[in-house]
Amino acid sequence: MENDKLIIAGREFTSRFILGSGKYSVQLIDAAVKQGGAQMITVALRRNIMPTGENILDFIPEGVTILPNTSGSKTAEEAIRTAHLARELGCGDFVKLEIIPDSKYLLPDNHETVRATEILAKEGFAVMAYMYPDLNVARQLVDAGAAAVMPLAAPIGTNRGIVTKEFIQMIIDEKQVPVIVDAGIGRPSQACEVMEMGADAVMANTGIATAGDIPAMAGAFRLAIEAGRTAYLTGMGRVLTGAASASSPASGVVGSK
Repeated sequence: MENDKLIIAGREFTSRFILGSGKYSVQLIDAAVKQGGAQMITVALRRNIMPTGENILDFIPEGVTILPNTSGSKTAEEAIRTAHLARELGCGDFVKLEIIPDSKYLLPDNHETVRATEILAKEGFAVMAYMYPDLNVARQLVDAGAAAVMPLAAPIGTNRGIVTKEFIQMIIDEKQVPVIVDAGIGRPSQACEVMEMGADAVMANTGIATAGDIPAMAGAFRLAIEAGRTAYLTGMGRVLTGAASASSPASGVVGSK
């Protein structure tokens, strides 16, 4: 499994855990990198100042890829402007595209996301597109040039787990680019499950940020993601319905004829 790497737009990562934006603290960033092994951390450019007045960028360790996030954008045009700003600030060409006009449920606008993806991809951005899980939209995003698709498991910040499991599985089964499950993953067991399904990576934030022991939870997420990936690669055991199947052979049992 040593050569199993996550590759996005030609860039290699050995970690499949990505720290999501929001709920930042110095302790969270430190734990995500040291205990969680995160090699990519999103930064919402419109919200990169902590309540204490500190800048998040000052606390991201060298060697960790900063993934600018267009969080706060309600239209394709706003997201495109934010991506351009990130590039001008030296954040590179990677961008997490997030367009959310809905202030109650915080669901992404798939149509605007496809439209922005096509424009940004033509401008050389590696677009990682946050989306409501819809197979047709995933196909459209790939055609538009997305470097990765990021279907939500549940509404942002809810820790509800894989509410959209069957729809995510459809996207994974037909994937042409990495599928990164984002939003709603609140427990390590849920992260493990989506990796067993064949997801390429997990983005998490709230599940770690709201834990009683942040470093320990970051470590638990790392182990769960690694376990799920290993199980997927080695092949899952069969599932039987109806009659049971003995785990030990019936032949050779003492007293049998």
